[in-house]
Parts: sequence; structure tokens; C-alpha cells
Amino acid sequence: MSSRMAGAALLRHLGPRLFTAEPVSGLTARGIVPASARILPARMASTAAKQDDTAEQQGSAGGTEKPEEAAGGQSKKAIVSYWGIEPRKLVKEDGTEWRWPCFKPWDTYTSDTSIDVKKHHEPTALPDKAAYWIVKSLRVPMDLFFQRRHASHALLLETVAAVPGMVGGMLLHLRSLRRFEQSGGWIRALLEEAENERMHLMTFLEVTQPLWWERALVLTAQGVFFNAYFVGYLLSPKFAHRVVGYLEEEAVHSYTEYLKDLEAGIIENAPAPAIAIDYWRLPADAKLKDVVTVVRADEAHHRDVNHFASDIHYLGMKLKDTPAPLGYH
Repeated sequence: MSSRMAGAALLRHLGPRLFTAEPVSGLTARGIVPASARILPARMASTAAKQDDTAEQQGSAGGTEKPEEAAGGQSKKAIVSYWGIEPRKLVKEDGTEWRWPCFKPWDTYTSDTSIDVKKHHEPTALPDKAAYWIVKSLRVPMDLFFQRRHASHALLLETVAAVPGMVGGMLLHLRSLRRFEQSGGWIRALLEEAENERMHLMTFLEVTQPLWWERALVLTAQGVFFNAYFVGYLLSPKFAHRVVGYLEEEAVHSYTEYLKDLEAGIIENAPAPAIAIDYWRLPADAKLKDVVTVVRADEAHHRDVNHFASDIHYLGMKLKDTPAPLGYH
């Protein structure tokens, strides 16, 4: 009996605290709030906040659209960088707004078109001869397939050419982490090469658009080449760089043929794409011929860098002990 009386007294004492008709501080729920609101206030607060957000959205559904929402549901808010800092507004030298999010004004450069485009590395050792004939055998079906459709050929070529630099840079990056050693600047050099090749692709996308079967061919070629080059670089970086050196020689040859058809009038020498004018700092009235010329110069630079990297391995030197060649700037 005494226990019943003690329980009733405790209920009378704690009742007003456990059950109240007033809102609990930090909550927006009305009416009677359960005792769990005092036990788990954070959980109840988050639920109430969600209710507030829902009510706010429902209230604005029939009203005007929020100013940060653009047509199609896209946000007009400035893109925030990785570091959480709102990027500053970039302008070109003439004061006009910079409109390329894929590269910045300081990434642009003037290509060295005086580079020797006829330079050829004569294969002597057996691995070099194997690399040379592998590349030569790949060129035959490409020439038969694309004929004189140089723009389409360039699209496929650049989707493959951008793979070696990324693979090599990635593997060197992982090696540097494993061995706690420097890379001699080769990681950045190879990644710059991959990015430069990707910009070639972005440029020729403004010249021509790939058909569905060309996209399928790109998927197949890239999938096969990436895995083959990855394994090849693990087994022999010297051989892998030599293959790329000869691939770049073939790229130089392909763009030389492209230039011949442009000069002969077989292909229209249309105005250069705007992205190419800004990336290579070309004149405003530049033509497609100017674009192909600077792209060919870039490929010649890649040719020399990869042959040099292969020569270092051939001489028994390591990339980390030999500084990488200068970049494109």
C-alpha cells in the first residue's frame, strides 16, 4: 500500500515536468510534447527542423521561385572550389569574361611551332623494334577505316593519346608514395601531357561530332589500350614510353596529312574554335589550319619527351634522378 502511495506521489511530482502543453525550448512542435523530447532533444530538434523545412517548401510552392533557382532547376549560385572558397571572376587580357571552366588563363600558352616535326627515333635494340612495328601495324587499319576524314581520326587519336600520360603519372605517383621518394617532376610532366591531349579532343569536338559507332569504337579502343598500357608500364616503363614515342610520331604524320588537305582546299579552312584561340593564345582571326599546326607541334613535344624517358631507362637511369623536360608554358 505504501508503495502505491509513493508511486502516486512521484507521479504528481514529475507529471508537470514530463508532460507539458508548452513548447520545449528549441522545438517548434505544438501541444503535448512526449517525455522523449527531454531525453532525446537532438533527435526531436532535427525532426522538427525537417518539419519546418517541409512547411516552408509547401508554403513557397505556389509562390514565386527562389532567386537562386534557374530554369530547369539549375542553381545560379557561384561554383564553389574544392577548398570551399568562392572563385574570383576571371577575365581575359581584353577585359572580357573568361568562359572556360575546364582550364584557366594561366594554363594557356603559345605553342612552339618551330619544333622539328620530321624527327624520328631509329630503333636499334629489339624492344625498340618491337615497339616500332606494333605502332606501325596499328596505323594500317586506322588509315583504311578513316581514309581522309581527318577530324574523325583526330577524335579517336586524342581519346587514346590522353591515356599514357595519365597511366604513367598515376603509377609514378603511387611509386613515390610507396618508396617515400621524389619523382623529379615526371608526375606533373606526364599529367600535363594527358591534360594537353584531352584539350586537343575538346578542340576537335568543336570541329566535328562523333557518330554513335565512332563513340562505340572509342569505348573499345580506350578500354583495350588502357589495360594493355597499364600492364606494359608495370612490366617495362622503357618499352611503354618508347611505344608512346612512336605513337606520337604517327600522330605528327597524321596532322601533317591533315594540313596538306587544308592547304590543297580539300577540307574547308574554317575559323578556329573559340576554345582553341584562348587555349593556344591564337589571333582572333585564326583558322583551322593554325589549330592543326599547334596541335602537331604539341604532338612533336610529346614524342621527344617519351623518347627521352625511354632513353633514360635504357641508360639505367631513373626518372626521379633526371629532371623532367619543361612543359608547354
